[in-house]
Amino acid sequence: MTDPTEPTGGCPFGHGTPTAAESVPLFGEEYKRDPYPLYDRLRQAGPVHRVRFPSGIAAWLVTGYQAAHRTLNDPRLGKNHRLGNENWRRLASIMPEPQHSRLQVHLLHQDPPKHTEMRRLVLDAFAPRRIEALRPRLQQIADDLVDALPAEGGADLVQGFAAHFPFRVLAEVIGLPAHLARRFDRDWGKVVQPVGPQDPGRPAYEGRLRGLQTYIADVVADKRGEPSDDLLGRLVAAQDDGQLAKEELDSMIFQLLVAGQEPVTNQISTMLVTLLRHPDQLAGLREDPALLPRAVEELLRHDAAFELTTWRFFAVDSELYGTRIPAGDSVIVSLCAANRDGEQFPDPDTLDFDRAPNAHLAFGHGIHFCPGAALARAELQIALGTLLARLPGLRLAVGESELRWIPAVLARGVDRLPVHYDRRG
Repeated sequence: MTDPTEPTGGCPFGHGTPTAAESVPLFGEEYKRDPYPLYDRLRQAGPVHRVRFPSGIAAWLVTGYQAAHRTLNDPRLGKNHRLGNENWRRLASIMPEPQHSRLQVHLLHQDPPKHTEMRRLVLDAFAPRRIEALRPRLQQIADDLVDALPAEGGADLVQGFAAHFPFRVLAEVIGLPAHLARRFDRDWGKVVQPVGPQDPGRPAYEGRLRGLQTYIADVVADKRGEPSDDLLGRLVAAQDDGQLAKEELDSMIFQLLVAGQEPVTNQISTMLVTLLRHPDQLAGLREDPALLPRAVEELLRHDAAFELTTWRFFAVDSELYGTRIPAGDSVIVSLCAANRDGEQFPDPDTLDFDRAPNAHLAFGHGIHFCPGAALARAELQIALGTLLARLPGLRLAVGESELRWIPAVLARGVDRLPVHYDRRG
């Protein structure tokens, strides 16, 4: 395993700070449709690369499994936005005030000891034993959604299923009251696709933020008025007891409502696209549902919806795999590139439900490993099992080139998935 402080000559741009022209763009329709050829070239060139996002912000991208694993566990790297330098803040930290201060201090942007304290508050709600006990209820939610699909012909499985299943499950798990769940506007989820101050879509983006912030305030008021022992109730009680500041409470609810559902929606769509590309594996999975747990792990490795991690920062100028990283520059790990590393996964581009071991990084690693991983795994197993069992003859209703991959910076998924099926079972 390579030491991140040792020179490796891995950065293809040398050991200085590359210019913007030398950075690799991580955007565009072709890239979003299939980023893996680019990731393969980057991995072969070395573990650290200067990349550029649509906002113009440049970052340092880590590729390769061993490098990613070490970086995700590197104690020198912090997540708190206050570590970002002025250049990063000008281009990347573009959520306006007051929302940035009030909604961006959740778990993903905290370091120990605060991260440890906040994470402890949510772990019980997502414990594997509790999620297993909830499986019958999650199955009922999935069946209800399939019951609402057209009896035959076809449907859009994003709008008809994937866009709703994770939110209904999440509401059940965290204790979101039905009257508030009905009010949630899925359009608010687009706040994880921020736009710059000069973008024509900026007013709509800021409107979503204000709407979501008002909704969060209503959730807190409802739980404070009717105390409960569910996750939302316990978080509100923690703020009342002084364990959380108001902005920390609001940020944690923000993270639950957005990060707790949109990645699962995207992962369902990405897994379905993969299976529709591999009809033999799809048929085998339908015939033998016992394969589902292994199949979900391999599908997560093969094409993860959480493509890149969020920002990390060095507090001082530091060496990372032979590349000098200025303090406050953003460091991002490509989970998808790590999961297709042939040194860790033989024949990495092949979809193999018998792959073992399969220590993929789709949920991250280290102290920021996704606390909702057990719930996500259960949701994905139930979603795929239900759709495959109840929609025989499942196939794409459009050419694959017509699928539109969402332009989100960190995520992969399609916004529509039109399919045909013989009948609804």
